[in-house]
Amino acid sequence: MIDHISIGVSDLERSLRFYELTLAPLGLAKVVTRPATIGFGKAYPEFWINLRPNMTPVAADSGNHVCLRAKSTGDVDAFHEAALKAGGVSDGAPGYRPHERVRYYAAFIRDPDGNRVEAVTFPGE
Repeated sequence: MIDHISIGVSDLERSLRFYELTLAPLGLAKVVTRPATIGFGKAYPEFWINLRPNMTPVAADSGNHVCLRAKSTGDVDAFHEAALKAGGVSDGAPGYRPHERVRYYAAFIRDPDGNRVEAVTFPGE
């Protein structure tokens, strides 16, 4: 249903370094570079970062977040660890999340601009 997503970042180079490391465990790499935007994906850009130089940090209570699919719990763990090493902040350590319909494993991070990004997998799917 969704073809691609994009988020705003205040510093494109900083965010490029952050997301190259953070998205690698999910199999996403930089595939397009333009003056004010960079696209990450497997075969085509699925996740874009867009330069917004006057952007203020995203408020923790904004309610916005992006969720990316991981192949395994190990990939979710690696995503979280890579984000922390790259300068992100944990917003939910890797683990199983209670839900009435499905059993899922996820981790949440905040990038240097406060964007909330989740990696999720569904063990036993």
